[in-house]
Amino acid sequence: MTVAEIMRCANLARKAAVAFLLLSLAIFVFGCWPNSNPELDGSTLNRGLIGDPESLDPHKISSNQSAFVLLDIGEGLTSYGADGAIIPGVADRWENTSDGLTYTFHLRQQARWSDGSAVTADDFEFAFKRLVDPETAAPYAQYLSAIENALSIANGNQSREDLSVVAIDKHTLQIRLHTPAPHFLQLVAHPSTFPLHQESFRTLGVESFKPGNYVSNGAYQLVDWTVGSSISLRRNEAYWASQTTTIDNVIFHIVDQNAEFNRYRAREIDVTANVPESALPSLRKERPSELRVAPYLGVYYYGFNLVEGLFANNLKLRQALSMAIDRQALVDQITGRGEIPAYSWVPPGVHRYSQQPYDFSNLEKIEREKFARSLFGEAGFELDQGLEFELRYNTFDGNERIALAIQSMWRDVLGVEAKLGNEELKVFIDNVRSRENIEAFRLSWTGDYNDAVSFLQLFKSNNPSNFTGYSSSNFDKTFLLAETEADSDNRKILLEKAERIAMADYPVIPLYFYVSKHLISQSVLGWENNVMDIHLSRHLSLHDGTDSP
Repeated sequence: MTVAEIMRCANLARKAAVAFLLLSLAIFVFGCWPNSNPELDGSTLNRGLIGDPESLDPHKISSNQSAFVLLDIGEGLTSYGADGAIIPGVADRWENTSDGLTYTFHLRQQARWSDGSAVTADDFEFAFKRLVDPETAAPYAQYLSAIENALSIANGNQSREDLSVVAIDKHTLQIRLHTPAPHFLQLVAHPSTFPLHQESFRTLGVESFKPGNYVSNGAYQLVDWTVGSSISLRRNEAYWASQTTTIDNVIFHIVDQNAEFNRYRAREIDVTANVPESALPSLRKERPSELRVAPYLGVYYYGFNLVEGLFANNLKLRQALSMAIDRQALVDQITGRGEIPAYSWVPPGVHRYSQQPYDFSNLEKIEREKFARSLFGEAGFELDQGLEFELRYNTFDGNERIALAIQSMWRDVLGVEAKLGNEELKVFIDNVRSRENIEAFRLSWTGDYNDAVSFLQLFKSNNPSNFTGYSSSNFDKTFLLAETEADSDNRKILLEKAERIAMADYPVIPLYFYVSKHLISQSVLGWENNVMDIHLSRHLSLHDGTDSP
């Protein structure tokens, strides 16, 4: 099928019988939401997306896939420039009191929802209170923990109405923090803090986040989502900066990495979400102007189930497995895209922070492996005794190659046999979150904002994104002190101490720090590399108004 045919569900009856049956099966198993307007007029940007979002409800998201789409269809109080810097969003200006605790945001008079109604301060107040409400069960429920009463509400100890977010009037929102937060303006650019269209949500509930119902306040509207195939957006004429949005339509093509690369070469995709490792050497020679590789605030890691099972009460086993991995060989021979071996949790380049590497990072390979074998013995195991466990990861060629390499390292150094299991992304995330028959798993974390808190918060005992189940009162206490510390130097010291506490407990195995990797068609203008790897479609344009190179 061509991309156009996939998008046009109404015309599928004219396709061959086999194709029709296959599509019918896909609809039965995965669901196919109706396309309210299958015809896309005007310029079209085709972007790759490695896997479906788990949701487009801003309060149900946890993946980059969801965030990438939401950043096009929604907008927070602040937003991101083409260079990743924080810029005004729905709020065109704001003030902060001298003690750093009270923010007053002034919303644009011309901010509109896609149905033409005004975006109001009350829409933000409603959304923020839904986010922290424990009944919402939002993965980012504690994202706004700097706001007064947010943590207590998220923990079920206060009413959502006690959140210190108040609509003073239609265009003025006041937010009071319980402690200064240097990164707060970055927080309110994240999709989890986007406003909600109250009328549609109160009428339709979660159905309001589906195509045909979704009322958005960003540069684009949601037109169609065919699960496993594509997500289509159309320019939102009511958006306050619509006149500067030059691309009429955006299609996110749900693909795996190899299919994405092939479709890019066939000029069916203009911007890739990633680049296959095997293609990099030739691309550097043949298409250097289209290949974009840049530093990126993200860490690829393996996590352990610390609530029950093999790893729950065996620190030395977790430590031995971490030390047995040759991270340098991993990035040189397996990933090969300029990634940095990870011997700490917080990546390099984080604002006002120094990395806290493991002591063994300076050991030679032979010494490190000897140490790993010694710890393995102290953990109660003998080399080559046949210890087995399962390593789970989401289906993706790159994840499989990494898993195979580490499986071999563990086997060679410790005689451990890791059984590999892969699942479709949404199923995988659900299972990891519930710890359903999970022993060890692959995940990644990318900074929602450029601050160490964005990474270290994952180790808080009650953080919904703490998928390992790690719990340390020492870490929680130190992290809380850092969160409430007004002095930036003291805050840095406390955050670095918190990282050392968590890393000494080995709840995770950090493997490497990311670089962003994209192929950008020469027809696409306005792309700027940035450490957040955030690229809103409204900042891009297509020269000559075309949708292909």
